[in-house]
Amino acid sequence: MESLEPNSAARIRLLLVDDHILFRESLGRLLSSEPEFEVIGQCGTAQEALEFIGRAAVDLMLLDFNLPDLHGDEVVRLARGSGYAGNILIVTGAIDAAESSEVLQQGAAGIFLKHNPVGSLLRAIRIVAAGDAWVDRKVLQDLAARAPIAADNSFRSALTEREKQVLEGVLEGLTNMRIAARLGVTEGAVKSTLQQLFEKTNVRTRSQLVRVAVEASIGNPGSAEPSGPQE
Repeated sequence: MESLEPNSAARIRLLLVDDHILFRESLGRLLSSEPEFEVIGQCGTAQEALEFIGRAAVDLMLLDFNLPDLHGDEVVRLARGSGYAGNILIVTGAIDAAESSEVLQQGAAGIFLKHNPVGSLLRAIRIVAAGDAWVDRKVLQDLAARAPIAADNSFRSALTEREKQVLEGVLEGLTNMRIAARLGVTEGAVKSTLQQLFEKTNVRTRSQLVRVAVEASIGNPGSAEPSGPQE
């Protein structure tokens, strides 16, 4: 395990967790070159990562799903159980629909596939660090293919056409501005529709909204109720 001391409290503190040393170190150099990021640690195993977040303040963990000692869903579960309140973005080469569902339900804020370009990864990190969600489009397609949403699904049928369009943009990780541009409406109209989605699903954040949508799409009867608005 490699550890670096923070040098700026204003920067987003990142922990990289991946057993492929070359990938991890290359990613670390890339992220360290971005002014808003600070890589404060690099770990090759789940155990190292769990120990690290127990003694250091980490804003965002970039977590490979397939680690030598534990799978990502178990790491997320243990991290949340230990009181880790930072964000978690799964950055992995492959993940199936069942694994995707489980890791999101355990508390990951997003899933990024490694075959995507670096620019997309930087964007995903910024989105998740800001408290929103990022789920790779292929992951969403895999989830839908595993158990497509029925036409009479209560979640889907409760949404207006505009709400479905805005939700699709959220699932793609688009900002309100980009969703507005796609739909040809104002950013204020998108914010209003997003608020309607929050109220209908009883959530407060994009991350929670994505989880509700994913859980509905796979028809998981054992999924937890969505978190309600917090003060």
